[in-house]
Amino acid sequence: MELLKQAIEFVLHLQDHLNQLLHDYGSWFYAMLFAVIFCETGLVVTPFLPGDSLLFAVGALAADPASGLNLVSCAAIIAAAAFIGDNLNYWVGKQVGTQLVKRFPRLIQQKHLDRTHAFFDRYGGKTILMARFVPIVRTFTPFVAGMGAMPYSRFIGYSAAATALWVGLVLPAGYFFGGIPIIKRHFELVVIGIIVVSCLPMAIEYLRSRRTG
Repeated sequence: MELLKQAIEFVLHLQDHLNQLLHDYGSWFYAMLFAVIFCETGLVVTPFLPGDSLLFAVGALAADPASGLNLVSCAAIIAAAAFIGDNLNYWVGKQVGTQLVKRFPRLIQQKHLDRTHAFFDRYGGKTILMARFVPIVRTFTPFVAGMGAMPYSRFIGYSAAATALWVGLVLPAGYFFGGIPIIKRHFELVVIGIIVVSCLPMAIEYLRSRRTG
């Protein structure tokens, strides 16, 4: 419970923590950024890590000249981490997905797999594009795709397009809007809003499946 409280506190005050990390570690901040995005995208055991909110906060931080953070470098690093993570996750799902689900049911919860399967059933290949903007589903989608939902020749194209859209939309949104005074004053509310909006597709799909189930 204490760990969950700390995680929530970190996400709600994301910009302050990013500022502190950048101040303490300098250029190592880029390596940390790569690691978080890679794990959030590539490892089915870490779907709780920040994604959209992190990109928005990084974009807002890069807009401040005093930070010294380079927007293009951030975009390249995030895109590389997301794409590599996606593809690693796909091949893990393809090679040992079924065994992992059976061996670690608490870490790889069936309900998350079921919701991701529901997205594939409803949207087909577009799932890869849509899931990039949906927390948790974003992490499980390449894993489920590798388990048989999609051949790799199709997956890799959708993965590249989804990565480009995600980075190309969310990061600049933070860069251009994160510095607006009212957003800076209420950044915690903005983060909550991003999380809520990101989760809406998953919630709608869940309610729809309950209604038809």
